[in-house]
Amino acid sequence: MSGNKDSDGGWRKFLWNSEKKEFLGRTGGSWFKIFMFYVIFYGCLAGIFIGTIQAMLLTLSNYKPTYQDRVAPPGLSHTPRSEKSEISFTKSDPNSFKKYTDSMTSFLKLYDHERQAEAQKFEDCGESPRPYMDRGSLDSELGKRKACRFHRSWLGSCSGDNDPSFGFEEGKPCMIVKLNRIVNFRPKAPSNNQSLPEALQAKAQPNLIPIFCKNKREEDADKIGEIKYFGFGGGFPLQYYPYYGKLLQPQYLQPLVAIQFTNLTMNEELRIECKAYGANINYSEKDRYQGRFDVKITVNS
Repeated sequence: MSGNKDSDGGWRKFLWNSEKKEFLGRTGGSWFKIFMFYVIFYGCLAGIFIGTIQAMLLTLSNYKPTYQDRVAPPGLSHTPRSEKSEISFTKSDPNSFKKYTDSMTSFLKLYDHERQAEAQKFEDCGESPRPYMDRGSLDSELGKRKACRFHRSWLGSCSGDNDPSFGFEEGKPCMIVKLNRIVNFRPKAPSNNQSLPEALQAKAQPNLIPIFCKNKREEDADKIGEIKYFGFGGGFPLQYYPYYGKLLQPQYLQPLVAIQFTNLTMNEELRIECKAYGANINYSEKDRYQGRFDVKITVNS
């Protein structure tokens, strides 16, 4: 018992030694010195960290990406989107394609005429492909830049103006295609016609990134039928580039291409691949949407 008392007394004395005025073996002055040491030490570490971050931020621009040397070419995306890139519907059943037409209607609202009426934000850039529209460098002091108008009426029978079903009701579905945005990216038109599919070579235009769709599988070659393209000659005109980013061009509208499949074989799953063709647009087996996409379409009667 006496051993336990001595032990208990030793611990109590270690916690607080009233004779030497020590707490946990140290005086108040010693604890104060240790406290101040760590305050200064961690304060210096925090200062170094904050200073490093601030120095790095000084090298960055709010408008221009510092490093773009490893940026992949833009993705080619389409509306309507669906799980596993499969579009399947019955043309006699409006409910089977309602989700597709709703997504297209919602997307194209951005291209309504009323949204592009403000002259301080939008300007007409012509109805035929033209060279890049230069609005100054990203880091200039010009402030916000105007954007080119793109009228949805240019998408013809896929605009939704006259046919709110976008062709689905007749078994002739439309798709809206766009190049994804990359700040300050300038897509280049094909360097020569030989790099284009044979069907495009006679239709090639300068200042245009054309799109071409065809069967992905050999067995579907005779089942796709005619494909119509609406917009600027079935491609993306260069006057809509470069894109200046959300801070300088928050109202920017990408040029669109509407694709309509007018004679698909009914009741069969057809796999279709679409590609954008440009001198600096490449494709990757690892990314199915880099400069291209493929989709499975099934139209049931």
